[in-house]
Amino acid sequence: MKLRTLTLREIRMPLLNPFETSFGSVELRRILLIEAEVDGVAGWGECVAGETPFYSPETIETAAHIIRDFIWPILKDRDFDSADDVWNLLTRVRGHEMAKGGVEAALWDAEARIKNVPLAQLLGGVRKELATGVSIGIKPSLDDLVAAVEKELAAGYQRIKIKIKPGWDVEPVRRLRERFPLIRLMVDANSAYTLADLPLLQQLEAYHLMMIEQPLGWDDLYSHVELQRKLQTPICLDECIHTEEQARAALALRACGIINIKLGRVGGFNRARRVHDICRQHSIPVWCGGMLESGIGRAHNIALSTLPNFTLPGDVSASRRYWQQDIIEPEVEVSAQGTIAVPAGAGIGYAPLLDRIERLTAVKETLS
Repeated sequence: MKLRTLTLREIRMPLLNPFETSFGSVELRRILLIEAEVDGVAGWGECVAGETPFYSPETIETAAHIIRDFIWPILKDRDFDSADDVWNLLTRVRGHEMAKGGVEAALWDAEARIKNVPLAQLLGGVRKELATGVSIGIKPSLDDLVAAVEKELAAGYQRIKIKIKPGWDVEPVRRLRERFPLIRLMVDANSAYTLADLPLLQQLEAYHLMMIEQPLGWDDLYSHVELQRKLQTPICLDECIHTEEQARAALALRACGIINIKLGRVGGFNRARRVHDICRQHSIPVWCGGMLESGIGRAHNIALSTLPNFTLPGDVSASRRYWQQDIIEPEVEVSAQGTIAVPAGAGIGYAPLLDRIERLTAVKETLS
């Protein structure tokens, strides 16, 4: 395999509804798409870096810079046997996992298309259907939150995750548990709390949560060790896990009982599979989190979620939850039972809508 060109496109897609977390609200997604031409075949990836450095140090601008000025010169015209080789070629570039992961994903798609197999099969996936959950942002009122949960449960989603922050935590959980006593419910704090908030976090244990996701600092593994010792509810780590080594340390130190694997956050499929395998060896379940992706990034998440240790419903929900119209066909759909059928076509199994992508493109650059 030889990479001939990379085309970077920044597209701009308005969300159907604002999505609020502990670090801000998003109404318009600026998304960096990556098209890789490999041996005459186009593969597509998506860099999930955000508009701001609030979830991650990376942004869409830093990712484009790193891809253009460092990743591309390393990979240009390089022969490699598989997309799985890309990670080792990029070890000279420290960090910037989202930039690396977006490029690597495009090469995986290209390789699967060249071999005429589904990406899930190339990765070693075992599932033909995925159980899926939904992530609900912070709402203006408790009544709005209840209405949003009712809507998603009616659509079939098997697990509800709500975002929390100081001042919007115990009461929303209490209200939902009173209204929906049997649902699979979890919360995601996106690093909004500290160990000083232990009494508040212990109050959440009364409501039988599946997990509390990333309650403490995004780079504070040690405090999560201490917190998990004092909670019965499993902690799920997200922002703390950027590398295979961090995952290994988190499990050895018992900092969590669950890990959320995001493809971009860990740098692509090579690292994601390694984190998956480490967790499987330690009987720690994993699931796939979302980053408000377009259909291209969503398709890669579907392929990742077919690996055997993805035993919990992820955030890989339907296109229509976020977009008036997605940029792939068919769009990602969720059944009335809350499942997604894994596509059987070659590569990611969805076709990019090139005309729509071009209309949404604000910046385009081809590296050759």
